[in-house]
Amino acid sequence: MDKYDPEATVTHAGPNRDQVIVRTKVTLDNAKRAEIIKAFSDKYVIEPKNIAFETIGPTVGKELSTQAIIAVLLAFAGIMVYVSFRFEWKFGLAALVALFHDTAMMVATYAVFQIPVNSTFIAALLTIIGYSINDTIVIFDRIRENLKHEHGRKTDYDKLVNESVTQTLARSINTSITTLLTILALYFLGVPAIKEFAFPMIVGIVSGCYSTIFIASPVWVILRQKAKARAAS
Repeated sequence: MDKYDPEATVTHAGPNRDQVIVRTKVTLDNAKRAEIIKAFSDKYVIEPKNIAFETIGPTVGKELSTQAIIAVLLAFAGIMVYVSFRFEWKFGLAALVALFHDTAMMVATYAVFQIPVNSTFIAALLTIIGYSINDTIVIFDRIRENLKHEHGRKTDYDKLVNESVTQTLARSINTSITTLLTILALYFLGVPAIKEFAFPMIVGIVSGCYSTIFIASPVWVILRQKAKARAAS
C-alpha cells in the first residue's frame, strides 16, 4: 500500500481477526482500486468479491455520528413517553437505564473488535434497543399485575420483583435463545457484510436479556423504595 499511500494503516478486525481494514488518507480512483484488487487476489488468494472499498470523508463521518446520536435519543425519548404513559415514570426511567447499558455494550463491541462504523451500526443499535425494551415490557407488565394484588397491604418490592422475574424467566430465556440461534446462523453462514451486523447483534441480545433482569427491575425497586421513604418522612 506504500505505493498508493505511505501513511495507510492496516488493522485486523472482526471477532476472529480474519478481516483486514486498510485506511488511506488519499482517495483512490477506479484504476488504483483495480490494481489493488488484482495485487491482493494474486498474493493472498482472495476472491475479488470479498474485497470492498468504501469512501468516508470527514463530513460523511460527522453526519453518520450525528444521525446515530439523534436516532438513539429519539428512540429513548419515545420509549420514555410510552412506558411512562402505559405504566409510570419509574418504569420508564428504569427501562432507559437498562437501554443505556445495552447501547454502551454495543458501542464497546464495535470499539474492541474495530468493526467499521457505518449505517449498519445504526441499524444494529436501534434493533437491539427495540428488542431489549420488548423483553423489559414483559417483565414490567407482570410486576404491575402482581402489584395490583398487593393493594392495601405492605408491599415487599424486592420479593415482588423476584416473583415477577421468576414467572417470566422461562419466556425471556426461550425468546432470547431462539433469536440468538437465528443470528448465529446469519453470522456463520453470512457474507462479511452480514457478519458485521450479526456479531454486535449477538452481543446486544445477550446484553438485553440480562439487563432486563439484573438492571431494569432492580432500578425500579430502588426508585420505588426511595419514593416510599420520601412519602413516609
